[in-house]
Amino acid sequence: MATLAASLAVVTGASVALAGATTGSAAASTSNSVNATTASTTTSGIAPAISCADIASKDLAAAVPGVPFEISSATELAASANTLGNWAACDVKGVIAPQIHFEIKLPQSGWQANYLQVGCGGLCGNTNVTSAPASAGCVPLTSGAFAVASSDEGHYQGGGLFSTDPTLRADFGYKSDHLLVQAAKAIIKTYYGQAPDHSYFDGCSQGGHQALTEAQRYPTDFDGIIAGAPANNFTALNTFSHAWTAQSVYLNGGPATITNADLADLHKAVLKGCDAPADGIIADPLSCTWDPATIECKAGQTSTADDYCLTADQVTTLRRIYAGPTDENGQLLYPGYQLRGSELNWAGIITPATATANSGDISFVRETLRYQIFDSPQPALTYKDVKFTAAYYKKVMEPNEGMYDATDPDLSAFKKAGGKLILWHGLGDQHIPAVGTMAYYKAVEKVMGGETATKSFARLFLLPGVAHCGGGQGPNTFDALTAMTDWVTKGEAPSSLTTTSVDSTGKVTSTRPVYPFPYYAKNTTGGSADDASSYTAVKSTAEANLKLDWLGSFRSGYETVGNWVGGKWVVSKGKA
Repeated sequence: MATLAASLAVVTGASVALAGATTGSAAASTSNSVNATTASTTTSGIAPAISCADIASKDLAAAVPGVPFEISSATELAASANTLGNWAACDVKGVIAPQIHFEIKLPQSGWQANYLQVGCGGLCGNTNVTSAPASAGCVPLTSGAFAVASSDEGHYQGGGLFSTDPTLRADFGYKSDHLLVQAAKAIIKTYYGQAPDHSYFDGCSQGGHQALTEAQRYPTDFDGIIAGAPANNFTALNTFSHAWTAQSVYLNGGPATITNADLADLHKAVLKGCDAPADGIIADPLSCTWDPATIECKAGQTSTADDYCLTADQVTTLRRIYAGPTDENGQLLYPGYQLRGSELNWAGIITPATATANSGDISFVRETLRYQIFDSPQPALTYKDVKFTAAYYKKVMEPNEGMYDATDPDLSAFKKAGGKLILWHGLGDQHIPAVGTMAYYKAVEKVMGGETATKSFARLFLLPGVAHCGGGQGPNTFDALTAMTDWVTKGEAPSSLTTTSVDSTGKVTSTRPVYPFPYYAKNTTGGSADDASSYTAVKSTAEANLKLDWLGSFRSGYETVGNWVGGKWVVSKGKA
């Protein structure tokens, strides 16, 4: 996922986001939408009931019982300065106790009674109302139809030191988004004279984690949730998954066996071994089982660009990366692993620039080990201290998964409330292996009654070649927000999403459809690989039959909540 906010520097195009929530049920907000528009609604939307200056002076402390918050400022933002679109806004900032900082952009014209909560990445530490990456080209967003909000999840910076405080740990783990949606709706109601009719959440990476936390713990907060590359298996991801790749690259504690300089030649070998098409995009990488040993250097052979080969240690490293972290019995400690074809996206994250430099995964593990998973800070720990054993797995997971993870597959309450869920993940993701999201979705299918029943409210889309939250080699820009609003308001479930590649001038250079899991787009017509019309949906046998021998499980009942009781922090089982 990238446990550091800095990891989001790799995010481009279609990605980072968060979400929003409603105080009533999603089903209720849908049923009320027909009557929600009033005489104040014009062709330019619902007009504000008070001025931006007036909202700053409002005392809303008692507006939402149990959610103490204050508005610290409200300033007018010119349309030309708004990165979300060409609409002027009242930019409201405030704090929810104890220190959840939030920001809301309220359209001064064009508002259509929609609310969008947008998420952060890494360990958060800042608000994000500048973009909603899974919404490229969404006209309602660019024209001011949505009030847009975000929070810093209760702390200022991207490091893990906040996790030494139990209250802040809970705010980050599961609580801040639920509190924000209640405060935001109160502010919106005061500003416009009415609450939103529909509420949506759009997040990637940590934002995807937040999205699934909302669907699982607070199923009536949102009508529609978009969860990209979710870091929902947060604890195991930031310990076992990242530490495994680090220990694999720095084999036996030595210098890096694979560096950025290897990736281009390695990727070419993988494409050949996976029988990739001419465009170099592996559409169904889960079906490829290419073994790095097939290009191991022969005795006396030296690897060159023209004749690239791997040392024995490099073969070991790559086999481990493609297999994922396992314990002494061969069971996965995280339900995922790097897919073949993702190699060009590893630079700086899995692999370092030089053999003696640090990879990003080393930093990701350090934050979690030192400040998040133990009762007191352990500032000396590094990725080398992670043990890949069943005993260490239990030591790490049992105290933490209930607070941090969002892996509950039972979404029946969310479905009952009328909620809709779009999951998406780049198959070339270098931070959060897409296999983990596939595994979670299959667990949802099992609990929710099978493929057809699940698709009635939740769908997963996998983007070939796309890196973490965007970028990579495949078309990575798309608009899931319009698809979601159509699903929520019109009952039109997305049968596909169209992804695009856009050059530096903004010109679209290629388009490709993506279909709901377990289907993928295959060029069956012989037409241009850059034209979406060349593709049809083909079922992936590998995806449909995915089974993982995982030490953990996707289950209900692991969740915990923390509260101060009589001056002591008490943790108990439960979702709310």
